[in-house]
Amino acid sequence: MGSQTILDLIASTMVFGSLLIMALRLNMGVSENMQMFRGDLLVQQNLVEITRLLEYDFKKIGYCKDPSKIPDPSKAIRYADSIKIKFLTDFPTASDPTGDGILDSLTYYVGPKSEASATPNPNDRLLYRVENNQTPVGVNLGVTQFDLRYFDAFRDTVRSPVVNCGMIQYMQITIQVENLAASDTLIVNRASFDRPYQTAFWRQVRLVAKNLRNR
Repeated sequence: MGSQTILDLIASTMVFGSLLIMALRLNMGVSENMQMFRGDLLVQQNLVEITRLLEYDFKKIGYCKDPSKIPDPSKAIRYADSIKIKFLTDFPTASDPTGDGILDSLTYYVGPKSEASATPNPNDRLLYRVENNQTPVGVNLGVTQFDLRYFDAFRDTVRSPVVNCGMIQYMQITIQVENLAASDTLIVNRASFDRPYQTAFWRQVRLVAKNLRNR
């Protein structure tokens, strides 16, 4: 009878231990799923913010409230290569969202990876948006890829860097954003990750600024 009681206690302990391990593992899985969800949400939000701004600005290439300031839309783009573009536009004001009729310049480009060395992700870069001749200020939203391609009126690729910016009528913008912190601390779901950083990708194919076609 005594030995049977001991065996029952051992069996109960083993069952309780197994259930405890299962509960702990389940709790870890829930915590990691929440971490994954928050990481994905942050990456998606960052990508949405960037793409909204890019689409708004790029569609206003060659626009000015005073059309006489840009009589030749083919000269609206001042410089263009695969990671940098500079163009003429008209910034909105607090009193008039259509602009003030004063010609402005806007530059987009990404810096080297070394500029964002303070973040855990070794692949992210600073995305610069420079108005007129102001001091460049980089915004780090986890951008790891910013690629620009250009096409002429026949939809043929214009080689970068573009020698004659007047040939550009269409553009393709590619953006990739990654989480600033790696997900390699995850244990339960680590096997489901092909990459240590959660990623979101966006591509605008054949973006057209109306003023580029108004020639």
